[in-house]
Amino acid sequence: MTSRSYSNLLDLAAGNAPTFSRDRKRFSRVATVTGALSELDDENNNSVDSNPPSSVSQERVIIVGNQLPLRAHRSLDGSGKWCFSWDEDSLLLQLKDGLGEDIEVIYVGSLKEEVDPSEQDDVSQTLLETFKCVPAFIPPDLFSKFYHGFCKQHLWPLFHYMLPLSPDLGGRFDRSLWQAYVSVNKIFADKVNEVINPDDDYVWVHDYHLMVLPTFLRKRFNSVKLGFFLHSPFPSSEIYRTLPVRDELLRALLNSDLIGFHTFDYARHFLSCCSRMLGLSYQSKRGYIGLEYYGRTVSIKILPVGIHIGQLQSVLNLPETESKVAELKERFRGQTVMLGVDDMDIFKGISLKLLAMEQLLMQHSDKIGEVVLVQIANPARGRGRDVHEVQCETKATVQRINETFGRPGYVPVVLIDTPLQFYERIAFYVIAECCLVTAVRDGMNLIPYEYIICRQGNEKLDETLGLNQNALKKSMLVVSEFIGCSPSLSGAIRVNPWNIDSVAEAMDSALVLSEQEKQMRHEKHYRYVSTHDVAYWARSFLQDLERSCRDHMRRRCWGIGFGLSFRVIALDPNFRKLSLDHIVSAYKRTKSRAILIDYDGAMVQPGSISMNPNTEVVGILNNLCRDLKNVVFLVSGKGRETLTEWFSSSEKLGIAAEHGYFVRANHEAEWETCVSVPDFDWKQIAEPVMKLYAETTDGSTIETKESALVWNYQYADPDFGACQAKELLDHLENVLANEPVSVKSGQHLVEVKPQGVNKGLVAERLLTTMQERGMIADFVLCIGDDRSDEDMFEVIMSAREGPFLSPVAEVFACTVGQKPSKAKYYLEDTSEILRMLQGLVNASEQTALRPYRPWQVTIEE
Repeated sequence: MTSRSYSNLLDLAAGNAPTFSRDRKRFSRVATVTGALSELDDENNNSVDSNPPSSVSQERVIIVGNQLPLRAHRSLDGSGKWCFSWDEDSLLLQLKDGLGEDIEVIYVGSLKEEVDPSEQDDVSQTLLETFKCVPAFIPPDLFSKFYHGFCKQHLWPLFHYMLPLSPDLGGRFDRSLWQAYVSVNKIFADKVNEVINPDDDYVWVHDYHLMVLPTFLRKRFNSVKLGFFLHSPFPSSEIYRTLPVRDELLRALLNSDLIGFHTFDYARHFLSCCSRMLGLSYQSKRGYIGLEYYGRTVSIKILPVGIHIGQLQSVLNLPETESKVAELKERFRGQTVMLGVDDMDIFKGISLKLLAMEQLLMQHSDKIGEVVLVQIANPARGRGRDVHEVQCETKATVQRINETFGRPGYVPVVLIDTPLQFYERIAFYVIAECCLVTAVRDGMNLIPYEYIICRQGNEKLDETLGLNQNALKKSMLVVSEFIGCSPSLSGAIRVNPWNIDSVAEAMDSALVLSEQEKQMRHEKHYRYVSTHDVAYWARSFLQDLERSCRDHMRRRCWGIGFGLSFRVIALDPNFRKLSLDHIVSAYKRTKSRAILIDYDGAMVQPGSISMNPNTEVVGILNNLCRDLKNVVFLVSGKGRETLTEWFSSSEKLGIAAEHGYFVRANHEAEWETCVSVPDFDWKQIAEPVMKLYAETTDGSTIETKESALVWNYQYADPDFGACQAKELLDHLENVLANEPVSVKSGQHLVEVKPQGVNKGLVAERLLTTMQERGMIADFVLCIGDDRSDEDMFEVIMSAREGPFLSPVAEVFACTVGQKPSKAKYYLEDTSEILRMLQGLVNASEQTALRPYRPWQVTIEE
């Protein structure tokens, strides 16, 4: 399956666009009965087994957006009936072109118009049968709190980098608005539940209005194939972290299989938030970015949306467009038109654009009478005092400029703040020599793309404009560096819209560039825009969604957590939770047991300030050691002096320190080394390097062991710490290239230790020594929590095929937490481990009166 991401833009801009196959596998699905699924209890259906069986064959995509791609109005014949038609301008409708004719598309969303409750059933039936649309009817009061309240008052300003520092700037967080937001998302989820076949259907959710919808869908159907695309910017972590419900929204999005963003910056900010607030790290593998989240891989897609070129070209061919172009040509004869098309809101930078125009006319008086700025101001999508202030400021600035520089027959700025027909706007694109987009923050903004296509024109428009049909087309773009389409338009003049002088200079440059330069820039942009239309974007996203969901049927899923903290844990079918009854039963049947327990993270909670063992831990270990059938070893990365002090009362406990470099069979035995190391001169090379990074990385520390050096950045800034860790790893590998050591990175650390030292040595030597003493183990329990413990798991799992274990040996490799591991079992946390070990102690005490010959085991060199 072919998929391209943001890194391919240079190739794509050069016209080397990939083609996508439409030969897609057809999956079976069931036509569900409306309302049937709502009878099931969401709270108690967290298992994938609750999904109904499939029967009917056809692939289907359910597209969910805030509003359905429909226009609605009452009939003009006096009957009062509702009339519906497709909204050709809706992105949700346009993306259907990229999904293929063999794919059924169902739309779920709300209607712009309010429908009386008595009419809702009839309207729902009509829309489903005629348009395959499922309307979500939201009470007006609830919708106002949801859309004008939480979406437009909290999310939209914050995602555009505006903090609610005062009541005038968005206002303080209102939990009732948040509750309305969640309630509306739940209504949308119920509507999806009415039509979905979770085994086969793909669900594609759009934009910030429905950010918690993935949680509701994942809770109902653990293996639902779910994609989400954010059409707005995603702010930096320093901005996003101010949102009181920040964790809830992040976790909700992570219940998707694929999350899409327009630019790498937006994706980078999201990943940074996941790292800083949820402690999640991401990896890039074979060009795909993925987050590991409770056994599931959440993929990240980076691809800007395109436009529907066919729609634009059809409007360009209209006779109305041709007439309007002729009218505008005559109106602006002898003048150069620069065009701005923006919504009337605070983030579109209209006033900054006008100030730059004023600056241009002040600095270049020769432009007076020759250059006209046409500003089309579309009605604002939101409402409030800020919108009114923008309108007043815009009109005042336009009036001032026109009074200062205007002449008879010349108006420097033409402000159009009344609604235009689409063909009228297209006509302005056609005649404009330059398009200006100076938004201070915008998600994507497709105005430049539309402008490029319209400037390509057609034969009739060329004739109307008096152009040679064989001549190369030209266009110029001045775009803000803060809009989503900016990275993909490499031929545009990028500006900081806050720098008025810079924008004025860019406007002048766009006017005076040579014709050849304008033609080359236009050709470059046209190649990109024409090959990256909305169909390409939709096709690419769905193919990546298919790839992300490929392993769904192969994994077992469990739902855990309540409310918006719900998440699904996906595991390999052979990876399961360790049952206390199962291990106790095996424990009672066996007579020669090897028990290896990692200390850090398994016996003590990770992140604890105090790593000292408590009385419960010491007591459990001592009780296990009292059973003469057991050989118990504690394996740790700590130094031997520390472990000797901590477990001074554990006389029969075997200890392996510094990841197995030092071992001791019991309290009376001497410490031995598992690997012979001639000297540690390499420390004199490595320690100064680590000190340099410790000094420059606030929060990092150096742990000096007898056999190793560890640089730990657990309490440093996660992004900076990870960056420094990579640099340190490369630095140490270079300076220690000729030394008998290994340099490895781990969870928030970089470690240098002698070659061959790992925890697997402890397991291997223990099993070997028991076998040499005639104690062939018939029970092996190994518990660990991180990457260093995987060596122990590998040794004991492979030992089943050798002479070190009984042919009927019970082997339990158990990791802490549900994550990819060589272990076959898991327990959730330290408390479950201690509970399980106490269960073994209880089993030993029950059989303590049975006579048994004691064995003495010594770990030899």
